[in-house]
Amino acid sequence: MSPDDPARSRPLEHSVSDLAASDLAADRDLVDLAEVSGVATAYRDAEGALVQAAPRTVRAVLRLLGIDPSDPAAALTAAREAPWRRRLPACAVVSAGAPRPIVVHLPAGTAARAELELDSGRRIPLDPPGDPAERRNLDGEPWEARPLTLPAGLPLGDHVLHVAVGSRRLRCALVAVPDAVPGPAALAEPARAWGWMIQLYALRSASSWGMGDYADLVDLVDWSGQAGADVLLVNPLHAAAPTLPVAASPYSPVSRRFAAPLYLRPEATPEYARADERTRAVVDEFAREARRDGRPDGLLDRDAVWRAKSAALELLFRAAGGGSSPDDRSGPDDGSDPDDRSGPDGDTDAAIQGLDDFATWCALAERHGPDWRVWPAELAHPGTPAVAAARVELADRIAFHAWLQRCCDAQLAAAQAAARGAGMAAGIVHDLAVGVDPGGADAWALQDVLAVDATVGAPPDTFNQQGQDWGLPPWRPQALADAGYAPFRQMVAAVLRRGGGLRVDHILGLFRLWWIPRGAGAVNGTYVRYDAEAMLGLIALEAARTGAVVVGEDLGTVEPSVATTLARTGVLGSTVLWFEQDDSGRPLPPTRYRAATMASVTTHDLPTAAGYLEGEHVRLRAGLRLLGRSEQAETGGWRAERDALLDLLRAEGLLTGPADMTADGAQFTPQVRTELVFALHRLLVRSPCRIVLAAPGDALGDLHQPNLPGTVDAYPNWRLPVRDADGGEVTVERLRTDPAVARLGALLAEVRGDPLPMGLFSPLGGDRRHP
Repeated sequence: MSPDDPARSRPLEHSVSDLAASDLAADRDLVDLAEVSGVATAYRDAEGALVQAAPRTVRAVLRLLGIDPSDPAAALTAAREAPWRRRLPACAVVSAGAPRPIVVHLPAGTAARAELELDSGRRIPLDPPGDPAERRNLDGEPWEARPLTLPAGLPLGDHVLHVAVGSRRLRCALVAVPDAVPGPAALAEPARAWGWMIQLYALRSASSWGMGDYADLVDLVDWSGQAGADVLLVNPLHAAAPTLPVAASPYSPVSRRFAAPLYLRPEATPEYARADERTRAVVDEFAREARRDGRPDGLLDRDAVWRAKSAALELLFRAAGGGSSPDDRSGPDDGSDPDDRSGPDGDTDAAIQGLDDFATWCALAERHGPDWRVWPAELAHPGTPAVAAARVELADRIAFHAWLQRCCDAQLAAAQAAARGAGMAAGIVHDLAVGVDPGGADAWALQDVLAVDATVGAPPDTFNQQGQDWGLPPWRPQALADAGYAPFRQMVAAVLRRGGGLRVDHILGLFRLWWIPRGAGAVNGTYVRYDAEAMLGLIALEAARTGAVVVGEDLGTVEPSVATTLARTGVLGSTVLWFEQDDSGRPLPPTRYRAATMASVTTHDLPTAAGYLEGEHVRLRAGLRLLGRSEQAETGGWRAERDALLDLLRAEGLLTGPADMTADGAQFTPQVRTELVFALHRLLVRSPCRIVLAAPGDALGDLHQPNLPGTVDAYPNWRLPVRDADGGEVTVERLRTDPAVARLGALLAEVRGDPLPMGLFSPLGGDRRHP
């Protein structure tokens, strides 16, 4: 399960005027209440057909937003009056260069004074509020909405707007953001770049503990950077629960703010370097055990990896003086302040926002299980007295989990430093999952701004004909805004701190999300609107602070404004070759692809290049009964699309020699299939797309996609290593020397306009083209 909408389709807009035939039309107040609250009452599906939301769905989603729809007229009045009663918004996100006026709601004729307090402490007096832009009676008295003009050219960052009305003092957090993501200077338009996209867990080395890890990431960026790549896109490296079994999906983490200790290389910690010989010998034996415990079916075994690593890491933590025996789960009741702790390296937890709550959740999860919703009631919120007592009782375990996060940050920082050292303009681009496990650490700590009784997903589309329910709770838009977007900003900043870029999975969710009331099923949801301008501005602010590149996965049912908004804010969109089609379903020539995108032939939720050419995805979904039509019809549709792609390759002059032979329904020979895979990637090189990526497995004929949406255990999602055409596992060491991988890298390097010699892809390759 992964929250990708794998189909670019017709634009979508919903309008109240579309509801004439709807059951909702009989209740105009409910329709208006939904509109004011950002809840869609109708939408257009992947085929452009109008679909009207069921009234029960609209009412259920309104309740999840904290709005009682039992008396729609009264709720509508309250919703319309809410900004007037707040007087000022809790938080306003404005352009630093040309900030929009902030509206203050005042009793008619009231005088007010205003000043802006900059984050430097300097205070700037402002002109009094302007003439009323709107008037309204509130509790029988006349009120006015009056604009406050802000000065142009504000410094980026956090400021405070102060308004004095008589003896009353009002304040509004004001965040000044850049108009666009600056991005790395080396990737400024019209520069183009290339790189690899990898599932880190699926690429292990001789030194890793049964799956790819942060030390392997160092090797991968060194190899990529020395060969001329500027980007290495990795799967989400968010934290999973510290319990068994370990969740396989990187898109259902317990936290997006913290990283996964599962990927730590224990030998790369300072504690291992300082440990005595006996301790290191025990850790080394744990490593050998993890490598031996591979599954007979060749799938990755996260449980075996975590058993070995957690034991080794606890040993190193204790050896460094960081804790007591692992059997002493309660820890000393010494009255120490859990918020004033330092780890074995002497650093404090205060520098990492939310770390104490996260580590506390981990310690409680070890005792009560990884779902806070079934914990004892007194532990169901981080602010309860029982949790305060648990912070003292479990201080030792909390310290351990906080130390693990510092280790993660250190090893990820080393990987990004290696990328920079190898000359990569961006380096590691981290994938930001669309949500978190509803029973996990972020849902526990941030439940006041999450709708924990809802999940998000996608309505039915071409590739997922039964819709998708990703099981992840959404942000509550107004609650998030009232919190000054602090949880969202902390999350983005935490991920950007660990790399050189961010891929926002399902970036459409910043505009609207498909909400599904608990237990309703994916088809029985509707869209909820978000303030995309504010959230994109905050991403731009955090990216500007680190010089990061930002990419949005904007596939799926896309509204017309999304692509233009992303382009205006400097966020690259996503191009997937399979979906680049015109209105008649014919593949677009590469010159018609959007330029401001990061392009690839496929994604983790779609068939590999070889798999698509062979129809592996059709046979697989048919066998698992995931098709919405007959296998014959699905096969016919896929074959027509594939043959149209072959026609495009011919038109582009990319099919010559034996690769010009079509399969006529049969499988291609391995040689022909390989040439077709390379020809498909050359289409991307010929496009204007700013960044072009490839999966290393596509160079080697891997037939198995990492994830099959709509399945949990029926398919080995997220447990497959990268394989070659013969089913053999591909290692980090092989990537450095395999001629097919070198050939694909050399092809991608042509996006720079001057292809690099294939020799640069060897371990002893020459210098990079740019420093």
